[in-house]
Amino acid sequence: MAGTPMPTGAKAVAAAAFAVVGLVIAAFYVPLMPEAAAVGPFREVTALIGAIVGWRVMGPSVGKGYLESAAAGLKTVIVLVFFALLALGTYEMLKESVKMRYDGPLEAIIDIFSRMADRAPPLGTLNVMLAMLIGGVIGGMLAENASRRWT
Repeated sequence: MAGTPMPTGAKAVAAAAFAVVGLVIAAFYVPLMPEAAAVGPFREVTALIGAIVGWRVMGPSVGKGYLESAAAGLKTVIVLVFFALLALGTYEMLKESVKMRYDGPLEAIIDIFSRMADRAPPLGTLNVMLAMLIGGVIGGMLAENASRRWT
């Protein structure tokens, strides 16, 4: 297909790095969740989201230097966390919708964002914040290094 960007080494490294970052963030986040919350495959889904976000967000952001790539890595982590919370909220909403707890589809969709807000406070803990900060910077620098080596 014309106009389709080619896969690059930087995109592959970014995908792998942010899959690991997603897994580490989920590992620190899950013990802080309420005991009533069913985690399900949250860790694996977060790693998959990390790989996709690393490929799509971080991959094209390389080639501008290590400092800019570190900043792009932090942006990538923010996108990763947003979509991980969205996936968790959607998962919990679907579990509740099977039990017929909603009056309509709009109420179910609004509940996704309510659940995202309810699940966000543990992201402010030191361990999770350090995992996001360090993981984003290292992931960005790894992608930049791959871009310089495999151009």
